[in-house]
Amino acid sequence: MNYWLMKSEPDEFSIDDLKACPNQTEAWFGIRNYQARNFMRDAMKIGDKVFFYHSSCKVPGIVGIAEVVTQAYPDSSAFDPDSKYFDPKSDPTKPRWLRVDIRFVEKFNDIIPLSLIKSLPQLSDMYLVSKGSRLSIQPVTAEQWQAVLMLTRQ
Repeated sequence: MNYWLMKSEPDEFSIDDLKACPNQTEAWFGIRNYQARNFMRDAMKIGDKVFFYHSSCKVPGIVGIAEVVTQAYPDSSAFDPDSKYFDPKSDPTKPRWLRVDIRFVEKFNDIIPLSLIKSLPQLSDMYLVSKGSRLSIQPVTAEQWQAVLMLTRQ
């Protein structure tokens, strides 16, 4: 099993929005970064666990857990001229952009703020705290996953 952190702006799509979706499942679409796309395509598998992260908000941080429930498949928003994620260079016969579906697992009682994550030595090598790290999909090691979970159990 792999572990991931997926970022979303809560005013666009929050963990509460995911929980409210039919079957508590939604497509994670609009990824327009090749490295994030490659993570989905090459490494993300059904059953992988995801930290749901709220970004670009007053208190950014990890707010809960989701699970990957599909393999990567073409992101149809790339073909829709009315979508803000439209990519005129993406061809439906050879799609450039992908999506996966995720399912709500748990919302934490308290946010785990980025400031706390940055302060912990055991998380100092987490991709999230790396200088210049802005990817909306990031790998998380099993050790980092467990360290973050310990923060929710205190």
